[in-house]
Amino acid sequence: METIWIATGNAHKAEEFQEMFGDQVKVKTLKDLDHEPEIEETGKTFEENALIKARTIHNLIHEAVIADDSGLVVDALDGAPGIYSSRFMGENTSYDIKNQAIIDSVNEKEKEGKSRSARFVCAIAWIEKDGTEHVYQGTMEGSIAKEITGESGFGYDPIFWFDPFNTTSGNVPASLKNEYSHRHNALVQFMQDWREEK
Repeated sequence: METIWIATGNAHKAEEFQEMFGDQVKVKTLKDLDHEPEIEETGKTFEENALIKARTIHNLIHEAVIADDSGLVVDALDGAPGIYSSRFMGENTSYDIKNQAIIDSVNEKEKEGKSRSARFVCAIAWIEKDGTEHVYQGTMEGSIAKEITGESGFGYDPIFWFDPFNTTSGNVPASLKNEYSHRHNALVQFMQDWREEK
């Protein structure tokens, strides 16, 4: 079985990637390194941050690595929280507080005629063993719900209304969400190129 390194220490992301890969590959993460490196995300876009993460790990292990950077983009909030999604209102702030703050802000903006439209965005960077770089981007279009709904998923899932579900992505099982997710849409592009390289 082939091993693919994912430049993340996030167990949720690792599980999502493993589920999408199935039993074709074994996913390894930063938790499998002797020392988990600090990676400073200094990019201005999801693509730049994904590449920063992938390059950092590739330079350490000299193996093929994929990394992703993802987040929630809310149109009424001028794209916030965007690349700062995990750090929005502070990394230690609970998502219940973050999610309610976004709902409250969007409610106010809606009174000004702004849309509730939003999307999850994911950029995946793949660096081959020889250093060749690729970047893929996927999105999941939706809107900000009126209230926090659902206990499935994580992060902003309970406020992300997705019309095909007729509820939030926090109210559906991961297996269903993964068929539509921003990460899935980017990963499909990656998998196509990855298979062609086999």
